[in-house]
Amino acid sequence: MTMAIRQMLRRSLSNERRSASSGDEIPKGHFAVYVGENEKKRFVIPVSYLNSPSFQELLNQAEEEFGFHHPMGGLTIPCSHDLFIDLVSELSRS
Repeated sequence: MTMAIRQMLRRSLSNERRSASSGDEIPKGHFAVYVGENEKKRFVIPVSYLNSPSFQELLNQAEEEFGFHHPMGGLTIPCSHDLFIDLVSELSRS
């Protein structure tokens, strides 16, 4: 499980480096994810969130749904925007 998360993150960071060279800057220590069930919205979040069990569960869902092919070019997470925002708000208070 941890190896799969590392592979997803490595691919996401690689894709983000490519998009950063095209002008979409991502601060050091952060990475972009695309969230949504239908319409995808881009969020830039701290890498430290990867340590959270609840965030790891979202990554497992992403792996089950998308495998290692992420149609948006970055890490795609299949949950509602509201659920993701609630999770990020909770993690930012921790």
